[in-house]
Amino acid sequence: MPNDELFARLEEFYDALPRDGGHPEEFGGLTLFVQDGDGWPFYARPRRDASGPPSAADILAVRQRQRDLGVPEAFEWVHEQSPDLLPVARSAGLSVLEAPLMVLDPTALPAPSELSDIPVRIVDPASDDFCTDIAARRAVAAVGFAAAGTATGDAGPAERDTARVETTPEALAEELARAETGRRVTALAESAADGVLASGLAMRVGDAAEIAGVATLPVARRRGLGAAVTGALARRMLDDGVDLVFLSAGSEEIARVYLRTGFRRVGTACIAEPAAVLAP
Repeated sequence: MPNDELFARLEEFYDALPRDGGHPEEFGGLTLFVQDGDGWPFYARPRRDASGPPSAADILAVRQRQRDLGVPEAFEWVHEQSPDLLPVARSAGLSVLEAPLMVLDPTALPAPSELSDIPVRIVDPASDDFCTDIAARRAVAAVGFAAAGTATGDAGPAERDTARVETTPEALAEELARAETGRRVTALAESAADGVLASGLAMRVGDAAEIAGVATLPVARRRGLGAAVTGALARRMLDDGVDLVFLSAGSEEIARVYLRTGFRRVGTACIAEPAAVLAP
């Protein structure tokens, strides 16, 4: 697929995904997507129909609106599509993570047995355990992302169970509705002894899907679980008729995990927050 066509499809996805459960508000060259229900707040992105790149004033206006809403001051864009935005964002007080943007080569997707000996299952929305499974996915993500990177650590099942919070009825209803229609798919890697050790999800819009939120408990890292979860989600998307599967890696180190599952770098996804948030 030529890069121009690929990036155009990615822009369509990024613009469409938050409209399912949210609404857009325009600020000059930016669109802020505001969550309507009980879910994770969305980002601001460059307007697809803008005549020029967003300005620092546009960024400051969006940040004020996000503060008024009580949501994270989050911005995302593809550098290859908006190359002028990076210095503007930094001048407006944002710290920018330049994340490897990766697309799946379906012919390079390994068999599950090549990635890990821990089984991975796709969560069934019709299961009586659906609520428990979603809570486990979120708890693993909370623990895993609190210890960024791929290094092993001490946090494990006990910390996961402590991090587990009850899913509100509204949030569970939204999860279930998306799962039943295939718009959101959850994968869990679990052992009989320790329960869920890694998790992730795929978010689908039409024939494109993004894999996100892949996390492993630090005590279970370096066992191929992140790659196994990613591979299971990618295979499920392909089986469901998706022909574009992509993700953004949090670092070059993490990108190497995804290389094992058939993903190849095609560009850079810029993820920005106020400098104080991302500063070490």
